[in-house]
Amino acid sequence: MATLSSADSAALPGAVEGFPDRDRVVRERSVASLAMGSWIQTQRLLRRWTRDPMTLTQALFFPALLLVMLNTVLGRQISSFAGYDALYGTVPMTALVGVMSGSIAGAVTMGRERDDGLLARMWVLPIHRASGLVSRILAEGVRIVATTAVIVAVGYVLGFRFTQGIPAAIGFVAVPLLFGLAFATMVTAIALFTAKATLVEAISLGSSLLMFFSTGFVPLDAYPEWIQPFVENQPLTCAIDAMKGLSLGGPVQAPLIKTVLWSAGAIVVFAIPAAIGYRRASRK
Repeated sequence: MATLSSADSAALPGAVEGFPDRDRVVRERSVASLAMGSWIQTQRLLRRWTRDPMTLTQALFFPALLLVMLNTVLGRQISSFAGYDALYGTVPMTALVGVMSGSIAGAVTMGRERDDGLLARMWVLPIHRASGLVSRILAEGVRIVATTAVIVAVGYVLGFRFTQGIPAAIGFVAVPLLFGLAFATMVTAIALFTAKATLVEAISLGSSLLMFFSTGFVPLDAYPEWIQPFVENQPLTCAIDAMKGLSLGGPVQAPLIKTVLWSAGAIVVFAIPAAIGYRRASRK
């Protein structure tokens, strides 16, 4: 069979210049392939989430509405009881609630992609196999920062302010980022190891219970003494207290260390099951 030379193929109308040299081809397991595939799939996930009403509602609209409602209904009472503006508790709490709700919505969406065979189709493409999980971590990070920014913006309209300087404000955003990535790792592992979306959605009930039994809802002294140890040391309260200290002032080190320990523990426990579950779900 006759073949065209490079000059002949270039002369054809609409023809490409030719195939790239072999040494210029990006290998499937290379770092360049990982970066390229992760970037492309991160954009795909962000576009899908922005077009999904459930994800937008749970990650942005519901937490922002919750913040406005809590400040309108309970703001004055909590402020008078606590001795400081209630927004310094409710803004961190609603930011973390939005982070958790968005992760749950993302996990439900991933379960649907698994059931529809999309993960399996992505698995057989000539891209780095790790790009699927890396892209989800990157997309989760972008979503968490966006959710926190929206809640802080709403809080600023209501009267919330950073009083500890720019470094503390950056740390304020870093706390939900760490907390959210750990929570997303847990929810992802659960979503990949169960075929029922209801189990993942049931986690939202536990998240709501953590919200109502946290220092972001009311100060610690407002709870009965027998439940105060749980309220003080549960992961949501630790993150809220750290963010409160970074915005208003007060203890930061102790609640921040607890938040890091809670988050690191969740990542250590659920990271490997999440990776194994993603691989297994993609190969079906």
